[in-house]
Amino acid sequence: MKKLLLIPALMLGSLAMAAEYDYEITPVVGYNIAEGNIEIENQKLVGAEAQFNNVNSILKPELSVLYTNADYDYTGATDNTNIYRIALNGVYEYKKFGFIIPLAKIGMGYETLNTKLAGNKDSVFGDVGVGVKIPFTDSIALKAEAVYMIKDNSNRWDNNVALLAGLNFAFGEKAQPAPEPVAAPEPVVVPEPVAAPAPVVVPVDGDDDKDGVKNSIDQCPDSPAGATVNAVGCPIIINLHINFETNSHVVNEASYANVQKFADFLNMYKNYSANVVGHTDSTGTEKYNLDLSLKRANAVKALLVQKGVSADRVTIDGKGESEPIASNKTRADRAKNRRIEAELTKN
Repeated sequence: MKKLLLIPALMLGSLAMAAEYDYEITPVVGYNIAEGNIEIENQKLVGAEAQFNNVNSILKPELSVLYTNADYDYTGATDNTNIYRIALNGVYEYKKFGFIIPLAKIGMGYETLNTKLAGNKDSVFGDVGVGVKIPFTDSIALKAEAVYMIKDNSNRWDNNVALLAGLNFAFGEKAQPAPEPVAAPEPVVVPEPVAAPAPVVVPVDGDDDKDGVKNSIDQCPDSPAGATVNAVGCPIIINLHINFETNSHVVNEASYANVQKFADFLNMYKNYSANVVGHTDSTGTEKYNLDLSLKRANAVKALLVQKGVSADRVTIDGKGESEPIASNKTRADRAKNRRIEAELTKN
């Protein structure tokens, strides 16, 4: 059967996305600026933060523990107190901006003092904060934060501001690993649609699905009408090698060239339509993966239409994790399963 090189090369993304590991630990030191109302001097802080990333939520749970030994600040004071704070926060990390990763947090905690003077008491507090991470390596970063805390203290509201910094260590397998970079692009060769065969001499050997392949050798006898098929009558499926941001349906900028190449093909061969199909690995719930695969297919369609392809020539489908091409047991196999495919149909 004659073949035609329809698409010169659909490039794989050249850069892997930023790692998102299961856990992060950050030992911190800092300085607490106390409201004068509580009559406690500003104090140094030490503590640690533990963040858990392997959850299907935009807010990542964080457990924070802080300790200080502070002196009371009033005339003739010789008293000091140990202050312990523990808080549970939700952390939102923004997209990387230059070389930094901005973040914001909100949560609640509990403060306890072993010496309670000047109206201070053990109590619940609320906190909000902003900060940044400055990565040194894939799993080590400098983390700096400013956290505002407000506490119900003996029928009044008292405030503290904590300025914190420490080294952030990430570990554990990534929750949604990025595709491995590849050394070279893979050209995609699509066979030319099969011409209609000569009239069949033997009446029993027909072409029931009208794909140009005889029933006796057709391994996919129910091919959709007009589908581009191979020598044994099965539809041609093309891997477009399009990657996305982690846990997102936003197309990675490194994949824009591949979208452009496929759009150029469809704009050149206007007698073809495409069904864009999204697939995921098995990380996350089945419903989440099905929704994500459909959103990713729709995002690719939107880019194709933006590049001049008529919207009525592109349909979408999402398979979620239901049609893996690898085992999902290793990072490399899961990367293979996260893919965007196209099925070509001749109009």
